Amino acid sequence: MQINLITGISGSGKSVALRAFEDAGYDCVDNLPVTLLENLIGTLESEGCEQVAVAIDARRGESISQLPLILENLQREHQVRIIFLNASTETLVQRFSETRRRHPLSLNTNQSTSATLIEAIDRERDLLEALRAQAHSIDTSNLSAHALRSWIQDLLQDKPAGLTVIFESFGFKKGVPSEADLVFDVRCLPNPHYDKSLRPLTGNDKPVKEFLEKISEVVAMESDITHFIEKWLPHYIADGRSYLTIAIGCTGGQHRSVYLVNRLSAHFKAKKDLIQSQLNFLNRHRELDSIPATEA
Repeated sequence: MQINLITGISGSGKSVALRAFEDAGYDCVDNLPVTLLENLIGTLESEGCEQVAVAIDARRGESISQLPLILENLQREHQVRIIFLNASTETLVQRFSETRRRHPLSLNTNQSTSATLIEAIDRERDLLEALRAQAHSIDTSNLSAHALRSWIQDLLQDKPAGLTVIFESFGFKKGVPSEADLVFDVRCLPNPHYDKSLRPLTGNDKPVKEFLEKISEVVAMESDITHFIEKWLPHYIADGRSYLTIAIGCTGGQHRSVYLVNRLSAHFKAKKDLIQSQLNFLNRHRELDSIPATEA
């Protein structure tokens, strides 16, 4: 069975992600008690279920600490993928303020005193750290609900086994993606933004591509990043990872980073059979895909 565990920080979009799985035909269960997970999987397996998505988070309190061992047991017989949704504390505070919802950990365990919102978020991060360390993380700070659903749909199309390499463009002015494993700063390259005819376009557009491909520094940067990834990718594969996020950042995430992500992804997709038979590649353009999310 293919088991997808959706977890993460409250307000980061877990309900949006679970609905994306439901729309894709998965059996979905929200807010399942940790101790019932193995029983649920056994029941669904006996009914012939092949794909399930389960949302479990820190609402279950200290029992969440049992989850890594339970998942380890399930991995002996099933394919298990953990998706961890995260967002900056500033973004989470804004979302809770907009929705006027109470954080599920805002009451202390004795239920007699309240924690501040930031204290509750910090406690939740501590409770979930063991899961975050072994999961595929998605930072939703700058994602709309629509973009998050799109990214989840992309994940559902990859192969369950092997390494999925994600090339992600972003703008430094909105922060580095927290899920990035490797970050390359390309702000030193000539910027199409200063050409008035190119400013409203993106790295997906032909005029911007033609502008950048003629610049020797851009060609050299692409070559250096390509060689670095080619050299070290086998080591990441040997490390047993499921996901590797390679983030390319420019100032606004519109031109240079988008162009290079597209170029790098195309290069490695063409070579994947030569590098490793079980390699999958995804593209993400954070600033093009979304505006700041309000739905969580």
